Amino acid sequence: MKAMILAAGRGERMRPLTDKLPKPLLPIAGKPLIVHHIERLAEAGFSELIINHAHLGEMIEAELGDGAAWGVEIRYSPESVALETGGGIYHALPLLGEGSFLVLNGDIWCDFDYSCLNLKQTDMAHLVLVPNPDHHRQGDFQLKEGRVSQGSERRLTFSGIGVYHPRLFASCRPEAFPLGPLLRVAMDRGRVSGECFSGLWMDIGTPQRLSRLEQLIMQDRPDAISES
Repeated sequence: MKAMILAAGRGERMRPLTDKLPKPLLPIAGKPLIVHHIERLAEAGFSELIINHAHLGEMIEAELGDGAAWGVEIRYSPESVALETGGGIYHALPLLGEGSFLVLNGDIWCDFDYSCLNLKQTDMAHLVLVPNPDHHRQGDFQLKEGRVSQGSERRLTFSGIGVYHPRLFASCRPEAFPLGPLLRVAMDRGRVSGECFSGLWMDIGTPQRLSRLEQLIMQDRPDAISES
């Protein structure tokens, strides 16, 4: 299975930090956030990675190169204009191949074990959900007996980690569009599985959360982080 890291976001809420540095290159414990992702993916056995980029994307390519430093092969999917999550994945499909693939948001922190992910042949997506954080108490989707739906009871938050099959994007066109509507259609058809992850997960969307994550790491709390 190939893996894709979404790294094309402008990072508006992280400004001014992201005015001159793309969000994936923001330093966490002495190295860029995206490098932590690459290391975890390599540990989990992923050797072919695709990274999309838009804002200051040339800096990402210059920093990461071909991935040899981490024992992986990195290919890039540049976007002249950011295509949003769905459009970015659709644009990268020629690089992702014909089988299912892992996608993770580049602006999260998680100690999830990516090696355990898979997708049933009959499903279009498998989502990793997490307990609702304080900044998103309403959640996104309902999880019941391993199936994800739009139910309104006991909703969980989508972690930004998912496995998808190319057929999820069969009706799409090359333009900017969000991933959510595609997932909801697939849910209504009963084609989305999921699981709840209760370990460390953070959406690093603001300077405050970035600072909080840095504090957790520097404190070296065994219950807060598992460094590779």
